[in-house]
Amino acid sequence: MLKTTIAGSLPKPSWLAEPGRLWAPWQIEGARLDEAKLDATVLAVKLQEDAGIDIVGDGEQARVHFVHGFLANLDGIDFDKKTIMGIRNNRYDAEVPTVTGPIRRKGPVHDREARAARAHTGRKLKFTLPGPMTIVDTIADEHYGRREDLAMAFAAVLNEEARELEAVGVDVVQFDEPAFNVYMPQVREWGMATLERAAEGLTCTTAVHICYGYGIKANIDWKATLGGQWRQYEETFPVIAASKIDQVSLECANSKVPIDLIRLLDGKDVLVGCIDVASDSVESPEQVAATIREALKFVAPEKLYPCTNCGMAPMGRDIAYAKLAALSAGARMVCEELGKETVG
Repeated sequence: MLKTTIAGSLPKPSWLAEPGRLWAPWQIEGARLDEAKLDATVLAVKLQEDAGIDIVGDGEQARVHFVHGFLANLDGIDFDKKTIMGIRNNRYDAEVPTVTGPIRRKGPVHDREARAARAHTGRKLKFTLPGPMTIVDTIADEHYGRREDLAMAFAAVLNEEARELEAVGVDVVQFDEPAFNVYMPQVREWGMATLERAAEGLTCTTAVHICYGYGIKANIDWKATLGGQWRQYEETFPVIAASKIDQVSLECANSKVPIDLIRLLDGKDVLVGCIDVASDSVESPEQVAATIREALKFVAPEKLYPCTNCGMAPMGRDIAYAKLAALSAGARMVCEELGKETVG
């Protein structure tokens, strides 16, 4: 119980990509880049193991960005036709490619790094993919017209990719949907339907990650406008609870999310964020344990998975892996407490 895991991205080595940046450019080109991506993937897996993480991931080492890394091997997208657009309801601007035709996969997108990660760990392996609604919110559209139609097209190719990842030996496929915390009415109207289409037919564990974003200034500034309580989850959790998705990854540490909202996820596994990705301050194991204890008031220990709030891509590597070590140590502390209670 209390198996630890990560939300998704981890910092890349400085020899692979420029450190300290989201959308960091590669430092290597050509065939050497392909080799370096796999080397970084294996290294990320091993460093997670060293930190004590139970369910490891590829750390998204082979992707510039969690969304656009998936889009790179799809037909129907023109990467030369860039548009500056506001994403996450105009929280910040990004330069994005444009959908100009039907969305189809050219072939497997993340097969190589998934195989590399699977070959180098005996632990359970999680692999993350962008969710359909979040992709739609991170790309310009000149073909489909309706966001829900575009989202369903992406859901179909995500499902193809997810099935292949499962066949490679991935134990958990997680879809990242930060847009679920921005367009809450649309989650009920069409967002959940597209997410379930993306997960259709999978027999491995399925998860959805919903957070308040990477630890970048635009997200930190947005959080400051949300008031004394962040209640976005209150609208989306009941929709997710009624879905076929197995797990929900959420932000908790140093946030203003009322912890009792996780009651709304009754029946689901809860990946509770115990690590703040918007701060370089490394949590103590005691701080992690305190977050876990609060969550245990509303979730059974066998359904609770201590996790990070969000991806850690823009963070310093030493800081990120120190935080993961604290995550593992804090979870062990609570496991020992629960064991003593059982024995007693």
